[in-house]
Order: sequence, then structure tokens, then C-alpha cells
Amino acid sequence: MVKPAVDFRTLSIVERLQLVEDLWDSIAHDTEAVPVAEADLRVAEHRLAEHRRDPASAIPWDQVRDELYKRGG
Repeated sequence: MVKPAVDFRTLSIVERLQLVEDLWDSIAHDTEAVPVAEADLRVAEHRLAEHRRDPASAIPWDQVRDELYKRGG
């Protein structure tokens, strides 16, 4: 593994998390450049079709997040 130009350990956790978020946003901005495996695409299409068949089965993100926090995850 190549040694990074910056020692990221010198950054606070908050700064490192912000860096990860910024990097992720820059990748998400160029989604057409990110290859998607055929199997992953099929899973996503299947899940979308299931949602369209029964949109009421969806769980709001706030509810999912709250449940995860209750579990400690």
C-alpha cells in the first residue's frame, strides 16, 4: 500500500469523517463513471419492482435510523 501524502491520523475524528463524506460526495457526483456489477443491478431492479408493487411496505429512514441507534449500531 502506498503511503498517503497526508497522515490522516493527525486529523480529528470529526475532520476525518468530513473528509470521507466529501470524498463520497465527489464520487456520487460522477455516478456514471462508477461501474455496477450486473448482479448488483439485478438486485436493485428487483427491490425497486417490489417497492413499486407495495410502496406501503417501505420503512421511513428516520424509523430505520432510530431502530439502529436503539440496538447500538
